[in-house]
Amino acid sequence: MNILSIDTSNEMLGVSVTEQNNILGELITSSKQDHSIRLMPAIVDIFDKTSMSPNELDAIVVAHGPGSYTGTRIGITTAKSMAWGLGIPIYTVSSLALLAMNGKLSSYYICPFFNARRESVFTGLYKWENDQLAEVEIERNIMMKDWLTHLLSYDEPILFLSPHLSVFESMIKDIKGEFAIIPEGSVHTSRPSNMYELSLSLKEDNVHHVTPNYLRRTEAETKLLKQQKDERNYG
Repeated sequence: MNILSIDTSNEMLGVSVTEQNNILGELITSSKQDHSIRLMPAIVDIFDKTSMSPNELDAIVVAHGPGSYTGTRIGITTAKSMAWGLGIPIYTVSSLALLAMNGKLSSYYICPFFNARRESVFTGLYKWENDQLAEVEIERNIMMKDWLTHLLSYDEPILFLSPHLSVFESMIKDIKGEFAIIPEGSVHTSRPSNMYELSLSLKEDNVHHVTPNYLRRTEAETKLLKQQKDERNYG
């Protein structure tokens, strides 16, 4: 089963082609260029490097957020267009769960997070159990200090994974202390090749119903709701 995986939900752009769990090719890049400019060339490049054509694909898996509003939309739109055009299934996976997969060899609780600005994060809590990633705490958008205070109820080590670790590292250590496990290296970067394993437990998504998982309203939606509220109050 040949799978194209796409992740543009955060700063890093990742694409991979896998045959079951066999990684045929993987590309992960970071650039100031917009994902809309880089994604299709990256997909063409990975097909070229793996000598595979789009018609040989059996399914597409895409990270649907949370993360960057624009980046997530780009990945979703591209994946939907390709799946619909090729007539193949599409699956969506959580961007947080994808990052948490980097802790699959750990026995600790796993806390992936992305910076959501203004000292808030997109986050959740996972643990690797019975050869599967289990969601312990549902994904949420929350102030980091409140989240870390909540995690004090887990009186055991927690593995923190994030491409934005430097923003909150001191806060994590101050609040969680010795129970904060912060590894070094590339484990803080999501790998699109892990998407196939995540998708095994999922049902096929209807290509027309696939939408980004923002976990919070966009700025435009927030402004519109405020405007509507003001109009009701003063109209």
